[in-house]
Amino acid sequence: MKKPELLIPASSLEVLKTAVIFGADAVYIGGEAFGLRAKAKNFSPDEMREGIAFAHDHGVKVHVTANILAHNYDLEGAEAYFKELSKLKPDAIIVADPGMVMLAKENCPEIDIHISTQANNTNYMTFRFWYDQGIRRVVCARELSLKEIKEIREKIPADMEIESFIHGAMCISYSGRCLLSSYFTGRDANHGACTHPCRWKYSIVEETRPGEYLPVYENERGTYIFNSKDLCMIEHIPEMTDAGIDSFKIEGRMKTALYVATVARTYRKAIDAAVSSLEDYEKILPWCREEISKCTYRQFTTGFYFGKPDENTQIYDNNTYINEYIYLGTVGETEGNTVRIEQRNKFSLGEIIEIMKPDGTNKETKVLAIINEDGEEMESAPHPQQKLAVTLDAPASLYDILRKKAPT
Repeated sequence: MKKPELLIPASSLEVLKTAVIFGADAVYIGGEAFGLRAKAKNFSPDEMREGIAFAHDHGVKVHVTANILAHNYDLEGAEAYFKELSKLKPDAIIVADPGMVMLAKENCPEIDIHISTQANNTNYMTFRFWYDQGIRRVVCARELSLKEIKEIREKIPADMEIESFIHGAMCISYSGRCLLSSYFTGRDANHGACTHPCRWKYSIVEETRPGEYLPVYENERGTYIFNSKDLCMIEHIPEMTDAGIDSFKIEGRMKTALYVATVARTYRKAIDAAVSSLEDYEKILPWCREEISKCTYRQFTTGFYFGKPDENTQIYDNNTYINEYIYLGTVGETEGNTVRIEQRNKFSLGEIIEIMKPDGTNKETKVLAIINEDGEEMESAPHPQQKLAVTLDAPASLYDILRKKAPT
C-alpha cells in the first residue's frame, strides 16, 4: 500500500508545533488575509517564518491557504501577499480562484500551487484542466464518492496528486460555497468570515400563512435542519488509499491543540498500521475508535464516500458538540515532574488529569501543586491563559498535552 500524506490544520504557532510533534506529514495554515478562516488566530509573517522553520526541521511540509473567491479589490493585496510568501518559502499555496492562481504563478513561481476544494473539483476533466496549467495537486470536492475518485485517479496523469478530506466538519453548502452567512449577517463565507448559520435553529413558514412558524418536526424547539454530522473515515483508510488518494486532509483550522493532537496521533497510528498490513490495521482500530471520540465532534458520518448522504447524516435536534475531554494546556519547559503551561481550562489541586503523549500512550497523573507567575500557590486554576508551574506525580515531556475527562 502506498503511504498517503497526513495533512493537519493549524490555527496558531502553538497548534502547528502540536501537529508536527503528534504525527503530521504536512500542516496547512492561514496568513492574516486571503484564507477562508478569518476568525482563526492565523499567522503573522514572523509566526509563519518560525512555523515553517520548525516544521521543516522535523521533516514536515507547510501549505498556506489563500483560497478566497477574490474580488477586484482583493487582487492588489494578494499580489503583495504572494511576494511575501515567496520570501517565507512554504511548500505549497492552496488557492481556489483562477485569478489567484495566476498571481501566485507570477509572484512565487517556485512554490507549488494546490487547487482548493472551493474550486468544485468534481470530475477528471477538471483535474486535467488544472494539470495543463502546471498544477500537480487538486483537492476533491466533498461531494465525490470513492468510486468517482478512483475513476479520476485512473484518468489523470500518474504524477498528479489527489487530496481529499478524511475527517472533520462538513459544510452544508456545495463545496463550501455558502450564501447563508452573507444573507443573514453580511459576513461573506467565501471571504473567510462565515458565521456558521448552518448551526442555527430554524422553523418554516407556509406561503399563505405568513407569521405562522412551523417546526420541521414535532418539537417546540424547531430544528437544526442544515446541521451536518462530522466526517470520520478512521475505519476506511484501506478504501481511501485504494481509491488513489495521495493526501488525507483533516478539517479544523479553528480547532484547539487538543483536537489537533488527537486527530493527528490517531490517524498517524491508523495509517502506519494500514500500510504495514490489514491485520495490523484491524488490530489497532478499537484503540482508534476510542481515541478519535475524545476530541470534540458532532456525531460521525462517512459523508459522500459511499453514496449520497441521507437524512441520517443530519442532526436535527441540537447544534452542540460532543466533548468527552477538556484541554488544559500544552507542556512547555519541564523540571523534574514540574511542567510549565499556559492554562486553557479550569483544573484543581488534587485532581486526576491525563498526560497525552505523541507515541499513543495516555498517563493518568495527580496535580500536586499549582503555582502562578507571582510564585503563589493556588488551589485551582480558573482563569484561561494563566502561565503556571504545575507539579504532577508522573513525568511529562515538552509538547505533551494535558487534558481531563469532561464531567458527565
